Amino acid sequence: MKKVLRFLGRIKKDTAFAMLLVVLNQLLGLVLPLMMSMIINNGISNGDLDYIKRVGFYMILVAAATVGVASLSSYFTSKAATGYGRILREEIFLKVETLSQSDIDRIGTPSLITRCTNDVKVMQDFMLQMLRMIISTPVMLLGGTVMAVFLNAKLALVIFAVLPVIALVAFLVFKLVLPLFRKRQRMVDGLNRFLREKLSGIRVIRAFNKEEYEDARFDEKNEALSALVLRLQRLMATLIPVGIVLVVIALDALIYIATKNIDAMTDPVKIQNTVGDLQAFVIYMIMIVLAIGMAAAMFIIVPRANISAKRICEVLDLEPQIKDPAVPKTIDETRRGEIVFENVTFGYLDAQQPILSNITFTAEAGKTTAIIGGTGSGKSSLVSLIPRFYDVKAGRVLFGGVDVRELSQEDLHRRIGFVAQRANLFSGTIEENLRYGDENATDEKLRRAVEISQSKGFIDELPDGLQSFVSQNVTNLSGGQKQRLSIARALVRDADVYIFDDSFSALDFVTDAKLRAALKKEISSTVIIVAQRVGTILNADKILVLDCGKIVGEGTHNELLESCEIYREIVASQLSKEALQ
Repeated sequence: MKKVLRFLGRIKKDTAFAMLLVVLNQLLGLVLPLMMSMIINNGISNGDLDYIKRVGFYMILVAAATVGVASLSSYFTSKAATGYGRILREEIFLKVETLSQSDIDRIGTPSLITRCTNDVKVMQDFMLQMLRMIISTPVMLLGGTVMAVFLNAKLALVIFAVLPVIALVAFLVFKLVLPLFRKRQRMVDGLNRFLREKLSGIRVIRAFNKEEYEDARFDEKNEALSALVLRLQRLMATLIPVGIVLVVIALDALIYIATKNIDAMTDPVKIQNTVGDLQAFVIYMIMIVLAIGMAAAMFIIVPRANISAKRICEVLDLEPQIKDPAVPKTIDETRRGEIVFENVTFGYLDAQQPILSNITFTAEAGKTTAIIGGTGSGKSSLVSLIPRFYDVKAGRVLFGGVDVRELSQEDLHRRIGFVAQRANLFSGTIEENLRYGDENATDEKLRRAVEISQSKGFIDELPDGLQSFVSQNVTNLSGGQKQRLSIARALVRDADVYIFDDSFSALDFVTDAKLRAALKKEISSTVIIVAQRVGTILNADKILVLDCGKIVGEGTHNELLESCEIYREIVASQLSKEALQ
């Protein structure tokens, strides 16, 4: 909790002002019952109308001040809590940006989303309650007790008799609720993970008529979460009736004791004063009981916030597995664009077997190296090691003669144009997406990238051209159009190496051929292509054949036809398709 609360220092002015107003509001509230007692004791008992009017006027002023201070207090506590939530979201977002893909895989995307939304909301609510309740509770409790003892020490004993009972109830609820809150957060993560999976696979679900099956799975998880939340609410709701019963018992005892005292009195003035003190005392007692009830409620709010704080700290304190070296090196410019794999072995987190084993090859600068192989052979994993999305388990990957682990990630990524297997575009205009590759790119550079990627045709047909809007999730573009724009975005960057991870799969054969021809003619950088279709890599300077994470063939198309059985099988399986070119 302390690690998360340290961010309060960035809003210390709002927080301090909010705390000051909360304290001032409670102090003003303590004055009003005393003034009411003064009117009854000194005004009504003596029939002094001027005294009643004078003190009554001061009461109106104090009440007005209380309303004003309460309004300002509400404003600044809300402002401080909202600012705190904004800071937490920003810190989590900035931290996630520094994490490697393996770090993100370790926590899980759905859990990261939950921590950035639900857990931050819990902490924001806690901050709001802390300013309003944790600060005001001691003032109400201590101030009300002092005023009650000041008025009548004997009657104050009733309050101290109730305190242990309320404390015991709060402790029991705390012991029962805390484990349930931890379980609730885990179940929310699981439900978010299920929803994300279902929404991303909605087409598959409908295609196989699995709506009822998935609905049943969702109902099971949703009902389990709902049952847990209901159980939590029932436990928390027990505080309300218990508190009311304790207040009623305390009031009955208070009135009973006061009545006995009044019956024993014979002096009318003392009786009148006792009645006035009793009315003020009842208000102070209610304030004390409310403070105790608020303190009991904090036994629930604090553990819940503590769980969310720990989950947030798990992200903020996570040490990235991939870090920049203390003293980054620079590449050998004479070997610019050269990629070398030396005895590379790689496996994902908690994987029992490595995905890649003893991979050794060289992608020569300025030439095209293609990678082909069956599904699960490790093609995408291999190219992910070049920009250090993951780090090797053994061996090393050299970029321009330097181990990628000895380069700064900023320098490394600046030299690479990467097109992922899945085309990812962002909501905004086409031009904004293209400038993601280079925000300072000239219009000529954008035009060249669009032409090479074969995107010019469909962009010109759009009403607003490059200013046409890309909708959220890119539902207004086809798969092939998204791939071509992703390729154009990478080409906008003047990179030493371009990596195309199966990024031609959604293109028809004619567009594929035109794009490859344009790349060969216009791009002098190193090109690495991962492909499923043989036609995409026929003219590559070097082709690597992967099978079960190992290189089983290396050479040109004609050389592999003679030397690699697996490559011949791949070519034979696609002959009829390639004939359509």
